[in-house]
Amino acid sequence: MTRILIIQPDASDPLGPLGDWLTEAGAELDVRLQPEQGLPDLDGYQAVVSLGGGMAAEDDAKHPWLADVRRLLAKAAAKNLPTLGICLGAQLLAVATGGRVEVGPDGPEVGPHLVNKKDAAWTDPLFADLPLLQDVLQFHTDAITRLPPGAELLASSPRYAHQAYRLGRCVYGVQFHIETTPEVIESWAAECPEEAEFARPGSLEHENLVTVHADIEETWRPFAHRFVKLAAGELQPAVAGQRTLPLA
Repeated sequence: MTRILIIQPDASDPLGPLGDWLTEAGAELDVRLQPEQGLPDLDGYQAVVSLGGGMAAEDDAKHPWLADVRRLLAKAAAKNLPTLGICLGAQLLAVATGGRVEVGPDGPEVGPHLVNKKDAAWTDPLFADLPLLQDVLQFHTDAITRLPPGAELLASSPRYAHQAYRLGRCVYGVQFHIETTPEVIESWAAECPEEAEFARPGSLEHENLVTVHADIEETWRPFAHRFVKLAAGELQPAVAGQRTLPLA
Protein backbone atom coordinates (compact mmCIF):
# COMPACT_ATOMS: atom_id res chain seq x y z
CA MET A 1 0.00 0.00 0.00
CA THR A 2 1.18 3.50 -0.87
CA ARG A 3 1.84 5.43 2.36
CA ILE A 4 1.28 9.19 2.21
CA LEU A 5 2.21 11.69 4.91
CA ILE A 6 -0.49 14.35 5.34
CA ILE A 7 0.65 17.58 7.00
CA GLN A 8 -2.34 19.47 8.42
CA PRO A 9 -1.26 22.94 9.61
CA ASP A 10 -4.70 24.02 10.81
CA ALA A 11 -7.63 22.15 12.36
CA SER A 12 -9.98 24.33 10.30
CA ASP A 13 -8.73 22.80 7.02
CA PRO A 14 -9.12 19.00 7.24
CA LEU A 15 -8.30 16.58 4.47
CA GLY A 16 -11.98 16.21 3.62
CA PRO A 17 -13.01 14.55 0.35
CA LEU A 18 -9.42 14.53 -0.87
CA GLY A 19 -8.69 11.93 1.79
CA ASP A 20 -11.48 9.73 0.45
CA TRP A 21 -10.16 10.06 -3.10
CA LEU A 22 -6.62 9.15 -2.03
CA THR A 23 -7.68 6.12 0.01
CA GLU A 24 -10.01 4.78 -2.65
CA ALA A 25 -7.01 4.82 -5.01
CA GLY A 26 -5.13 2.58 -2.57
CA ALA A 27 -3.24 5.01 -0.34
CA GLU A 28 -2.66 4.67 3.40
CA LEU A 29 -2.76 8.10 5.03
CA ASP A 30 -0.80 9.27 8.06
CA VAL A 31 -2.42 12.61 9.04
CA ARG A 32 -0.32 14.83 11.33
CA LEU A 33 -2.08 17.89 12.79
CA GLN A 34 0.47 20.59 13.54
CA PRO A 35 2.11 21.26 15.86
CA GLU A 36 0.60 18.74 18.29
CA GLN A 37 1.40 15.58 16.35
CA GLY A 38 4.84 16.57 15.10
CA LEU A 39 6.56 15.58 11.87
CA PRO A 40 8.15 12.20 11.19
CA ASP A 41 11.14 11.45 9.02
CA LEU A 42 10.28 10.90 5.37
CA ASP A 43 11.59 7.33 5.35
CA GLY A 44 8.76 4.91 4.73
CA TYR A 45 6.54 7.37 2.90
CA GLN A 46 5.93 7.34 -0.86
CA ALA A 47 4.42 10.86 -0.97
CA VAL A 48 3.64 14.01 1.02
CA VAL A 49 0.55 16.25 1.00
CA SER A 50 0.62 19.58 2.85
CA LEU A 51 -2.75 21.25 3.45
CA GLY A 52 -3.88 24.82 4.00
CA GLY A 53 -4.19 27.02 7.05
CA GLY A 54 -4.97 30.50 8.27
CA MET A 55 -1.40 31.50 9.03
CA ALA A 56 1.16 33.05 6.69
CA ALA A 57 3.89 30.84 5.25
CA GLU A 58 6.64 32.68 7.15
CA ASP A 59 4.72 33.59 10.30
CA ASP A 60 7.35 31.90 12.45
CA ALA A 61 6.99 34.38 15.31
CA LYS A 62 3.48 33.11 16.06
CA HIS A 63 3.96 29.59 14.69
CA PRO A 64 7.62 28.54 15.08
CA TRP A 65 6.83 25.00 13.91
CA LEU A 66 6.31 26.34 10.36
CA ALA A 67 10.08 26.27 9.91
CA ASP A 68 10.04 22.50 10.48
CA VAL A 69 7.32 22.07 7.85
CA ARG A 70 9.32 24.12 5.33
CA ARG A 71 12.44 22.06 6.04
CA LEU A 72 10.53 18.82 5.51
CA LEU A 73 9.03 20.09 2.24
CA ALA A 74 12.46 21.22 1.07
CA LYS A 75 13.80 17.75 1.84
CA ALA A 76 10.94 16.10 -0.04
CA ALA A 77 11.59 18.36 -3.04
CA ALA A 78 15.31 17.67 -3.00
CA LYS A 79 14.58 13.91 -2.95
CA ASN A 80 11.98 14.27 -5.75
CA LEU A 81 9.46 12.58 -3.48
CA PRO A 82 5.96 13.01 -4.92
CA THR A 83 4.56 16.02 -3.08
CA LEU A 84 1.40 18.10 -3.26
CA GLY A 85 1.11 21.44 -1.47
CA ILE A 86 -2.38 22.96 -1.25
CA CYS A 87 -2.88 26.71 -0.64
CA LEU A 88 -0.69 27.37 2.43
CA GLY A 89 1.06 24.10 1.60
CA ALA A 90 1.93 25.44 -1.86
CA GLN A 91 3.17 28.67 -0.30
CA LEU A 92 5.31 26.82 2.25
CA LEU A 93 6.76 24.68 -0.54
CA ALA A 94 7.49 27.76 -2.64
CA VAL A 95 9.31 29.55 0.19
CA ALA A 96 11.19 26.38 1.12
CA THR A 97 12.60 26.05 -2.40
CA GLY A 98 13.49 29.64 -3.22
CA GLY A 99 10.20 31.28 -4.20
CA ARG A 100 8.47 34.26 -2.63
CA VAL A 101 5.11 34.66 -0.89
CA GLU A 102 3.67 38.06 -0.03
CA VAL A 103 0.34 39.66 0.82
CA GLY A 104 -1.53 39.59 -2.48
CA PRO A 105 -1.27 43.05 -4.06
CA ASP A 106 -4.74 42.74 -5.63
CA GLY A 107 -6.50 41.70 -2.45
CA PRO A 108 -7.87 38.34 -1.32
CA GLU A 109 -9.02 35.74 -3.83
CA VAL A 110 -12.12 34.10 -2.38
CA GLY A 111 -14.86 31.75 -3.53
CA PRO A 112 -15.49 29.53 -6.56
CA HIS A 113 -13.18 30.37 -9.46
CA LEU A 114 -11.71 28.95 -12.63
CA VAL A 115 -8.02 28.46 -13.33
CA ASN A 116 -6.62 27.72 -16.77
CA LYS A 117 -3.93 25.32 -17.89
CA LYS A 118 -0.62 26.66 -19.10
CA ASP A 119 1.50 25.11 -21.85
CA ALA A 120 3.57 22.90 -19.54
CA ALA A 121 0.40 21.33 -18.11
CA TRP A 122 -0.50 19.58 -21.36
CA THR A 123 2.41 17.16 -21.00
CA ASP A 124 2.34 16.85 -17.21
CA PRO A 125 1.31 13.41 -15.85
CA LEU A 126 -1.11 14.88 -13.31
CA PHE A 127 -2.41 17.91 -15.21
CA ALA A 128 -2.54 16.70 -18.83
CA ASP A 129 -6.00 15.13 -18.49
CA LEU A 130 -7.55 18.12 -16.73
CA PRO A 131 -9.86 20.37 -18.74
CA LEU A 132 -8.55 23.69 -20.04
CA LEU A 133 -10.53 25.51 -17.33
CA GLN A 134 -10.76 23.87 -13.92
CA ASP A 135 -13.23 24.58 -11.12
CA VAL A 136 -11.45 25.37 -7.86
CA LEU A 137 -12.19 27.02 -4.54
CA GLN A 138 -10.09 30.03 -3.53
CA PHE A 139 -9.66 31.44 -0.03
CA HIS A 140 -6.31 33.18 0.38
CA THR A 141 -4.92 36.59 1.22
CA ASP A 142 -1.24 35.88 0.52
CA ALA A 143 -0.02 34.91 -2.93
CA ILE A 144 3.01 33.29 -4.51
CA THR A 145 4.60 36.30 -6.18
CA ARG A 146 7.71 34.47 -7.43
CA LEU A 147 7.98 30.80 -8.29
CA PRO A 148 11.00 28.82 -7.08
CA PRO A 149 13.92 28.65 -9.54
CA GLY A 150 13.28 26.03 -12.19
CA ALA A 151 9.56 25.67 -11.46
CA GLU A 152 7.14 25.05 -14.32
CA LEU A 153 3.90 27.05 -14.26
CA LEU A 154 0.93 24.72 -14.76
CA ALA A 155 -2.14 26.87 -14.09
CA SER A 156 -2.97 30.55 -13.81
CA SER A 157 -5.83 32.97 -13.13
CA PRO A 158 -6.45 36.62 -14.03
CA ARG A 159 -5.86 37.92 -10.50
CA TYR A 160 -2.86 35.81 -9.48
CA ALA A 161 -0.74 34.10 -12.09
CA HIS A 162 0.94 31.41 -10.00
CA GLN A 163 -1.96 29.04 -9.36
CA ALA A 164 -0.19 25.72 -9.88
CA TYR A 165 3.42 24.74 -10.46
CA ARG A 166 5.73 21.76 -10.58
CA LEU A 167 9.27 21.48 -9.28
CA GLY A 168 11.50 18.80 -10.73
CA ARG A 169 9.59 15.77 -11.91
CA CYS A 170 6.91 15.21 -9.25
CA VAL A 171 6.70 18.02 -6.69
CA TYR A 172 3.55 20.14 -7.02
CA GLY A 173 1.94 23.19 -5.47
CA VAL A 174 -1.59 24.48 -6.05
CA GLN A 175 -2.67 27.84 -4.65
CA PHE A 176 -6.34 26.83 -4.57
CA HIS A 177 -8.38 24.30 -2.60
CA ILE A 178 -9.66 20.95 -3.82
CA GLU A 179 -10.18 19.33 -0.40
CA THR A 180 -12.96 21.49 1.04
CA THR A 181 -16.68 20.97 1.62
CA PRO A 182 -19.46 23.59 1.51
CA GLU A 183 -19.55 23.52 5.32
CA VAL A 184 -15.82 24.20 5.60
CA ILE A 185 -16.06 27.20 3.27
CA GLU A 186 -19.08 28.51 5.16
CA SER A 187 -17.14 28.27 8.42
CA TRP A 188 -14.20 30.18 6.90
CA ALA A 189 -16.52 32.87 5.60
CA ALA A 190 -18.08 33.24 9.05
CA GLU A 191 -14.65 33.46 10.70
CA CYS A 192 -13.20 35.85 8.09
CA PRO A 193 -16.05 38.14 6.98
CA GLU A 194 -13.71 40.84 5.62
CA GLU A 195 -12.08 38.34 3.26
CA ALA A 196 -15.44 36.81 2.35
CA GLU A 197 -16.54 40.21 1.05
CA PHE A 198 -14.16 39.67 -1.89
CA ALA A 199 -16.22 36.72 -3.17
CA ARG A 200 -18.63 37.30 -6.03
CA PRO A 201 -22.14 38.16 -4.78
CA GLY A 202 -24.04 34.98 -3.98
CA SER A 203 -21.13 32.65 -4.71
CA LEU A 204 -20.79 31.57 -1.06
CA GLU A 205 -24.47 30.66 -0.70
CA HIS A 206 -24.94 27.02 0.23
CA GLU A 207 -26.57 25.84 -3.02
CA ASN A 208 -23.81 27.44 -5.10
CA LEU A 209 -21.14 25.85 -2.94
CA VAL A 210 -22.78 22.43 -3.30
CA THR A 211 -22.77 22.82 -7.08
CA VAL A 212 -19.16 23.92 -7.34
CA HIS A 213 -17.95 21.16 -5.03
CA ALA A 214 -19.65 18.61 -7.26
CA ASP A 215 -17.77 20.12 -10.20
CA ILE A 216 -14.53 20.06 -8.20
CA GLU A 217 -15.02 16.37 -7.43
CA GLU A 218 -15.57 15.54 -11.11
CA THR A 219 -12.28 17.20 -12.05
CA TRP A 220 -10.00 16.61 -9.06
CA ARG A 221 -10.99 13.14 -7.91
CA PRO A 222 -9.22 11.57 -10.94
CA PHE A 223 -6.30 13.94 -10.29
CA ALA A 224 -6.00 12.53 -6.75
CA HIS A 225 -6.08 9.00 -8.15
CA ARG A 226 -3.25 9.89 -10.53
CA PHE A 227 -1.25 11.32 -7.64
CA VAL A 228 -1.48 7.97 -5.83
CA LYS A 229 -0.41 6.15 -8.99
CA LEU A 230 2.53 8.54 -9.28
CA ALA A 231 3.52 7.84 -5.67
CA ALA A 232 3.14 4.09 -6.21
CA GLY A 233 5.39 4.14 -9.27
CA GLU A 234 2.52 3.19 -11.58
CA LEU A 235 2.58 6.55 -13.38
CA GLN A 236 5.75 7.99 -14.85
CA PRO A 237 6.76 11.39 -13.47
CA ALA A 238 7.26 14.39 -15.71
CA VAL A 239 10.25 14.46 -18.00
CA ALA A 240 13.06 16.36 -16.32
CA GLY A 241 13.77 19.74 -17.83
CA GLN A 242 17.09 21.41 -18.41
CA ARG A 243 16.82 23.43 -15.21
CA THR A 244 17.68 21.80 -11.91
CA LEU A 245 15.93 21.91 -8.54
CA PRO A 246 17.70 24.09 -5.96
CA LEU A 247 19.27 22.09 -3.17
CA ALA A 248 17.70 22.43 0.26
